[in-house]
Amino acid sequence: MDQDALEIRQLTENWALWRDAGRWDRFATVWHPVDGYMHATWFHGPAPDFIEASRQGFEQGVAISHFLGGHTSDVEGDRAVAETKMTITQRSVIHGVPVEVVCAGRFYDFLARWQGAWKLVRRQPVYESDRLHVLEPGVSLKLAPELLDRFPVGYRHLAYVQTKAGFEVADGLPGLRGEAVETLYRLGEAWLRGAASPFPAGAEERRTVR
Repeated sequence: MDQDALEIRQLTENWALWRDAGRWDRFATVWHPVDGYMHATWFHGPAPDFIEASRQGFEQGVAISHFLGGHTSDVEGDRAVAETKMTITQRSVIHGVPVEVVCAGRFYDFLARWQGAWKLVRRQPVYESDRLHVLEPGVSLKLAPELLDRFPVGYRHLAYVQTKAGFEVADGLPGLRGEAVETLYRLGEAWLRGAASPFPAGAEERRTVR
């Protein structure tokens, strides 16, 4: 593995370790200082806002953790795209019942070199599958189908838990198959070729990376 690939892998690992541990000063260093942007089920926005929202949730007891697996990256000059297998685990209480939801997928990352170091420009999780566990033995839980069915199969249980926790959850995010993930791949290819933005043309969050 070459030096760029090693540095990108370390950045990805630092993101998960520092965010889950609440080490916010360090967590801020993985993001592009001008153009860092996070897309997730419960948050779409600039990195500083994501850091602050994550900090507030952490201090209020929101329990979200990440575990990383296989990783790959493509580098073209000062641009890179990386994919990392991951799981997102969140604990909550639904209808009075303690639960844990586990979502499996990938982090799809757009990166750029800034002052000699790799930084995260855009992170878009790809949500492939999820499941919900009741934590108290012998306790049953009935979910509201009208809420569960609002969201794609890749993150429907995670979205259920987060909606019940008071978050506004986006629908139509990339999954294992479909147009959303194919569009993401095309954006990644364009980013490596030098596209000015990692977002679709005309998207509300479109920006030119400096």
